[in-house]
Amino acid sequence: MPQPRLSMRKIRETLRLAAQGISQRQVALSVGVARATVGDCLARARTAGLSWPLPADLDDAALEALLYPPQPHSSQARPLPDCATLHKELRRKGVTLLLLWQEYKAAHPDGVQYSRFCEIYRAWEGRIDPVLRQQHRPGDKLFVDYAGVTVDVVDKRNGEIRPAQIFVASLGYSNYTYCEATWSQKAEDWVASHVRALSFFGGVPVAIVPDNLKSGVTTPHRYDPVINPAYAEFAAHYDTTILPARPRKPRDKAKVETAVQIVERQILAPLRKRTFFSLAELNAAIAQGRKTLNDKPFQKLDGCRASWFAAETLVMKPLPPMAYEFATWKTATVHMDYHIDVGRHYYSVPHTLIRKKVEVRLTSRTLEIFFRGRRVASHVRSATKGGYTTVDAHRPDKHREHLDQYHQHLLRRAEAVGAHTVGVLRSQMLSRRHPDQAVRNCKGILRLADDYSPAQLEAACQQALALNSTSYRSIAALIRNPNPPQTHLSLSLPSHDNLRGPGYYN
Repeated sequence: MPQPRLSMRKIRETLRLAAQGISQRQVALSVGVARATVGDCLARARTAGLSWPLPADLDDAALEALLYPPQPHSSQARPLPDCATLHKELRRKGVTLLLLWQEYKAAHPDGVQYSRFCEIYRAWEGRIDPVLRQQHRPGDKLFVDYAGVTVDVVDKRNGEIRPAQIFVASLGYSNYTYCEATWSQKAEDWVASHVRALSFFGGVPVAIVPDNLKSGVTTPHRYDPVINPAYAEFAAHYDTTILPARPRKPRDKAKVETAVQIVERQILAPLRKRTFFSLAELNAAIAQGRKTLNDKPFQKLDGCRASWFAAETLVMKPLPPMAYEFATWKTATVHMDYHIDVGRHYYSVPHTLIRKKVEVRLTSRTLEIFFRGRRVASHVRSATKGGYTTVDAHRPDKHREHLDQYHQHLLRRAEAVGAHTVGVLRSQMLSRRHPDQAVRNCKGILRLADDYSPAQLEAACQQALALNSTSYRSIAALIRNPNPPQTHLSLSLPSHDNLRGPGYYN
């Protein structure tokens, strides 16, 4: 490889000192270069017809062109690589400059060597793709992504190995970093990691910059991406903005790209020889490495991530009073009986929405139903398959009147049997089941008076109310077996000198 050229400043200084009659050895010592380099510089100046003082209008570029004229024969003898083609090929996964150079040399054995090949491409790339250095304000942006590596967790029971995903979040200004392990990259784990990250930071940034992961961005787009509804709802809850990185533009989230690399090298790599038997155990080890990373002094700046983060805490927005609870959304059609099917359980909707499509928001405990953005119903979630959860106000008036009249009819029949039978029927009518199911159960219970006798039914209903078990099956079983055998386990203590009696504690 040829020696690097002298800077134009040193060339001018060499020519100035040589013009004063100073020897080449002394010039070399003064400028800080080899004596041979001084001789080469003076020889090039004589060839170019230059002498000191140089013309006033001769700038550094013109001086370099005179001293180091291009060698046309070298470019003609060696075919140069097509940089536009290289740039296109490098976008393909797994393609490197070394691979492209090997293919280039196979096609052009007399071509340039690898170092010159890279130099040519880097110079071309620098002209077409200048980089804008991003300036980050305190509390402005949080960059999030998953690491490219996973960590294995071993199940103690069966030895099954399950990979854990590593979530990474880094603040733009301080580089203060949060990371944790989760079982998946699905929307529920994705949003839950965000919630824990904001809790760790103790505040909310103005914007969050994710990659185009499906859990966060339903439809990636350069100008108008579609955000996952649960992710958008999370952002609204914390009063922040989601700014997805542009597709295939990693520089949009360069902060977290660097943070991911640092987490992989400084936190995960030291754990590679450890065996983890639970996600909690893995996260405890990650938390230790995370603290060490955030407290580690910067190499080129004063302080550390933690000290810089102190400035961000002053300007970040406060956390809301309640943490966001993850919710999923689905679309449902209102059936003719003004109920929707969610997980094989049926929830009522105002009867005016029959055959309409509604949006359903599901959390672990509640279910909310929206029509055209307006909430029209809410219920507590039920795990009963085939059951009904119905609000009486959702029925048409004529249905309520019919059910009320029929309920009164059934209660009058129960009064002829006894007060306990009336109590059982009222319990059925006030249960969580659909009124039609309650009517069916009530009719079945009254039928038992015909199958057995009113006295037997009344006695069974009395026991059922005492046991708080008023279903048809329970009452039928009590009629067939009114006095179920009860087994009592009698325990007696042996006589022993070491046993303490009740007086011991007085």
